[in-house]
Amino acid sequence: MPVLCLSNLAEHGRNLAGDPRASLSIVAASTDSDPLASGRITLAGLVSQPSGTEREAARAAYVDAVPAARVFADFSDFTFWVLEVQRVRWVGGYGRMDSASGEQYDAAEPDPVAPAAARAIAHLNADHADALAAMVRAFGGYPDTETAVCTGIDRYGLDMRVNTPRGIAYARVGFLKRLDSADQLRSTTAELARLAGAGRTAL
Repeated sequence: MPVLCLSNLAEHGRNLAGDPRASLSIVAASTDSDPLASGRITLAGLVSQPSGTEREAARAAYVDAVPAARVFADFSDFTFWVLEVQRVRWVGGYGRMDSASGEQYDAAEPDPVAPAAARAIAHLNADHADALAAMVRAFGGYPDTETAVCTGIDRYGLDMRVNTPRGIAYARVGFLKRLDSADQLRSTTAELARLAGAGRTAL
């Protein structure tokens, strides 16, 4: 449940006071030169003003995340709002989108692969470009792939930016099964490369 700390003088603060419907967009950090190819989600629901112990918990969470807020968080013209998420809209880049309910959002868990993703992406792109292209040709829906660059990794698969004779495209190569640990990345990508005909390289 995201916590917002908004000035009552700001337009968005006044709007929430009159209508509790709100949405919050979150854009994933990306090194891709095309911002529309990166992932983003919109959390939508209703906000409320917490009170008592709930307000203290909301304040603590906000100040922990934004230390500079200690300066203004208790000013009388600032209000804490808590967003109860009722639906989620996810866009993962071109042609990749989905929705989830508030209940599904509440039950979600952090991706265990995320902490190792940046390092794995850099390694794959630097040392295994041929294997990436083979994976996309075999499993990504672009059999005419010339080159491929990995732009993202999660517990379910690889995101790729693909060069073909027809131009640039974006592909998804799914893992054979969901990963439960970042330690499984090396063996899983090596197996994909082998199945794609790239040989069992030391991924």
